Amino acid sequence: MKKSDLFIGFIIGILAASAGAFLFLLTFTKFQYLKFVIHEPGIMGKVITLGAIINILIFFYLLKKDKELMARGIVLATIILALATVLFK
Repeated sequence: MKKSDLFIGFIIGILAASAGAFLFLLTFTKFQYLKFVIHEPGIMGKVITLGAIINILIFFYLLKKDKELMARGIVLATIILALATVLFK
């Protein structure tokens, strides 16, 4: 196990949540651009939360492949995203 795996897992968690939020915006909402979401009150926290759902799937996949430090990075990214959600509400 390398210590850089934690950082790689963190980056994967942030990127996956960003991609999930973007896909959610394109698929299920009338908002198609991020600048509209930022100006709408109360929307940004919800979008971040829904985008982080992808992290659950990646977390269990990494545990199945015995990449525990990367899975910890995913958890760290999810915790930071949860704090960001609280700040945006």
